[in-house]
Amino acid sequence: MSLNSILNIANSGLQTAQQQLRVVSDNVSNVNTPGYIRKIAEQNSLTTQGVGSGVEVASIRLATDRFLQAASLNAGAEAARQGVRYELYDRIQSLFGDPGGDSGFFSQIDGIFSSFAASAEGPTSGARRQDTIFKTQAVFDEATRISRQIQAVREDADGRVQTAVEKVNGLLQQIETLNTEIARATVVNGDATGSQTQQARLVDELSSLLDVQVSQRSVGGVSIRTGAGIQLAGNGAATLEYQRASTVNAESSFGDIYVIEKGGTQRALADGLQSGEIKGLLELRDKEAPATAERLGELVTRVADELNRAHNANAAVPAPTTLTGRNVGQALDTALTGFTGKTTIAVVNPTTGALTTRADIVFSGATLTINGTASTPANFLTDLNTALGGAATATFTNGSLKITAAGANGVAIADDPTTPSNKAGRGFSHYFGLNDLVSTDRPALFDAGLTTTSQHGFTPGETVTLRIAGETGSRIRDVEVAVPAGTGTVRELITALNDMTTGVGRYGSFALDASGEMKFTPIGDPAPKLSVVGDTTTQVPSGVSVTELFGIGGGVRASRADGFKVRTDIQQSPSKLALAQLNLSAAAGTAALSAGDGRGALLLANAGQVASKFSSAGNSPGGSLSVSRYASELSGEIGGTAAALKTRQASAQALATEADARQSSHEGVNLDEELVLMTTYQQAFNASARLIQAAQDMYDTLVGMVR
Repeated sequence: MSLNSILNIANSGLQTAQQQLRVVSDNVSNVNTPGYIRKIAEQNSLTTQGVGSGVEVASIRLATDRFLQAASLNAGAEAARQGVRYELYDRIQSLFGDPGGDSGFFSQIDGIFSSFAASAEGPTSGARRQDTIFKTQAVFDEATRISRQIQAVREDADGRVQTAVEKVNGLLQQIETLNTEIARATVVNGDATGSQTQQARLVDELSSLLDVQVSQRSVGGVSIRTGAGIQLAGNGAATLEYQRASTVNAESSFGDIYVIEKGGTQRALADGLQSGEIKGLLELRDKEAPATAERLGELVTRVADELNRAHNANAAVPAPTTLTGRNVGQALDTALTGFTGKTTIAVVNPTTGALTTRADIVFSGATLTINGTASTPANFLTDLNTALGGAATATFTNGSLKITAAGANGVAIADDPTTPSNKAGRGFSHYFGLNDLVSTDRPALFDAGLTTTSQHGFTPGETVTLRIAGETGSRIRDVEVAVPAGTGTVRELITALNDMTTGVGRYGSFALDASGEMKFTPIGDPAPKLSVVGDTTTQVPSGVSVTELFGIGGGVRASRADGFKVRTDIQQSPSKLALAQLNLSAAAGTAALSAGDGRGALLLANAGQVASKFSSAGNSPGGSLSVSRYASELSGEIGGTAAALKTRQASAQALATEADARQSSHEGVNLDEELVLMTTYQQAFNASARLIQAAQDMYDTLVGMVR
């Protein structure tokens, strides 16, 4: 071996040791730098014609482990998902207050019925009446506040989705830029570890927003795909597109988040999205929050309905001159068809409380009698006014029935105690809302007793647009259904909705239940979800839409919660609170109404314990149970959901911490190991230097011998 070969070997060893020491120096200086990944200099031996000719640093790489990295990314994404779900749902839970405290929403509902019980002991007490009205209104005010705040939480989630989308786009651009830099350094065998470390940090940040799959490119850098295989980076940065809703309420329709791949292919991000902050925000916005809002809307509706049931069975003293019903969303003859039993409309003297005129109505399906004279739903108004003989007048306008007594007399309605009037579980006065205690600014009851032969009242050609979405919330199809031409029956409308081509028949079916409520039954597992995107229909004469009349979609059902209030005239005059009951058996000339009668107050006090028909809402299948029981179950569900989300958040965070710790243990800097390496490379450097010195000594000796 020549002296030149020896010097070259020693020089390569010297340079290699210097590079190794620089790598160790970088590692030690960044021992406390968050996210820093330890560098490793790969050293190879050099050979020339089978003979060793020194060493070299082939490459400098990061001490990464793709399995540990994948575990950390997945765990971090799930922690972000569960963290944002719990954070926002905890805000929703706090809106209801302490369920065990006196000021909580559910305690206030119990307080309504307690206040009516107190009024029964002193029905003439103005103070007790005022207190009862105040507590009742307070519950509906609180329901309005909670309902709107739930939508505010959804709006916050929607805004954060938009922010997250913009952040993802920025991260993808940076990652793709670093891909170019890393590839350029790889080609010339340069040190790309700085760019790789920065890129790893960006990938970590990206994974907290959505779950990603990361693979190394052969040319350097990374390729990133979603769980569904949509490419985000590695061959050009993809772009996420999302247009947030201009306003967020219970009936808002949210658009999809689309991924525009480098080649221009557009795909829905929600498909295959399993974790990350965006996933958590979408779940809260589209699942947990709407489910709670629907349950709240159903509860408040039944509280109002049961109070109205009792109040319609009562009468104020003195009886009011006018009884004005709510908009029933139907023509009068359609609304009257299907009633059974007996009811009485009475005109009462305001001073003595004696009955002056009465109209006894006996219903029997599609026929009826008034004071023994046969009538029909189509002729009801004319025949009723004839029977009242001018003592009172009944009218029907824009879906509302109104009865007004002549002069200063009052009007009271009572059902026969043996065979009360009934349609869809409601008496005549209750069905039309003639003496409601609680009013609403929109249709709230969807179990209206309609049948497939009932007239729907909508104009042919008007349309309602329904959206079918998958389990993740991504849109499958928007279907525009037109009101069909024909005889105008509900059966024809249902047939149009269920059409396999122009309707939603491929995804489920609509049908009326026994109480006339229209329900959608989805097909498939997982079952698709249905919502309403647009509705141009207007019913004659009520002015309501198909969506409002039948309660199609969860949005219209959830929106009911913020529309209730105690009737304005009762708030202004507590004496109009109906706490008495009309005595239909009172002898002529004797009082049929008495100011000291508190039976009606007891009926109102017991309204919370009466079994009511609850519709399915949120995660509840509904069924027959009392308002108080339903409120208790809802309280437990909200608390249970919050507790479950908290547990998931804690578990996910613990897993993420453990995964990060294991990754850090492998990728992080260990000072003891670096000290050993530093000593090793220092010795290698010294050995190479001594080899050079030995070669020089040999050279000097040879020169001396020549001389």
